[in-house]
Amino acid sequence: MSSRIAFLKGHGTENDFVIVPDPDNAVDLSPAAVAALCDRRAGIGGDGVLHVVRSAAHPEARAMAARAEWFMDYRNSDGSVAEMCGNGVRVFARYLQRAGHATAGDLAIATRGGVKTVHLAKDGDITVGMGKARLPEQEVTVRVGERSWPARNVDMGNPHAVAFVEDLAHAGDLLTPPAYSPASAYPDGVNVEFVVDRGPRHVAMRVHERGSGETRSCGTGACAVAVAAARRDGADPAVTGTPVTYTVDVPGGRLVITERPDGEIEMTGPAVIVAEGELDRAWLDEAVR
Repeated sequence: MSSRIAFLKGHGTENDFVIVPDPDNAVDLSPAAVAALCDRRAGIGGDGVLHVVRSAAHPEARAMAARAEWFMDYRNSDGSVAEMCGNGVRVFARYLQRAGHATAGDLAIATRGGVKTVHLAKDGDITVGMGKARLPEQEVTVRVGERSWPARNVDMGNPHAVAFVEDLAHAGDLLTPPAYSPASAYPDGVNVEFVVDRGPRHVAMRVHERGSGETRSCGTGACAVAVAAARRDGADPAVTGTPVTYTVDVPGGRLVITERPDGEIEMTGPAVIVAEGELDRAWLDEAVR
């Protein structure tokens, strides 16, 4: 076995990832190993790890192999497993394009949140079909310090609580997860978005991502925010038959979210590969002891 492991570093609107190409699923990425890789001082640093595996080689993805050759085995920076990561899918697709596994056009990628359709431009932004949002009716409240807000419960394949606030600073430092109630709404934790208006169908957000803390961007969160904003504003494409598009500013850039009349949501934004290299396996082995 090689003493070194290939890696790349990439980001989508500054939501950054360590990319580990591993077509045959031969690299053991334990939670401790993921946390070591994502450590911004002692490791490479990232909001998560994109483990690139052929679907046929991964037990969680074999059933999707006929529809999508590649599986995004995504992990949060604390080593926990996540269902989906919208920014991560774009960066994952950019890696496949760079590595020669995909060309410009449409591409299917398997995730724990299902198979996602990606449109790869030769250069420029990438559009991801994010699936449909579910809007559980349960009322939710989120709290930061002495402040609390009603929040919209939105499921994008992973759970979100979207709170509209007067000032993004009211979210605090987001070093710890915002409190929410009732606990039964999110038994496995939740991503919490704080949102302000910037103009007609234009909002800005901050997010605390479950398992990662505050990040510079969250793709599924931007989709959840756009859907929540549309319903707040009285817009429902399923009723009107007209697509609705929101511009969502995140600390790391800008995403454009469109909800179609059939309920499908598309997210468009950048994806950049910034570096590649090799990990020293001895370092990784030592880091997880």
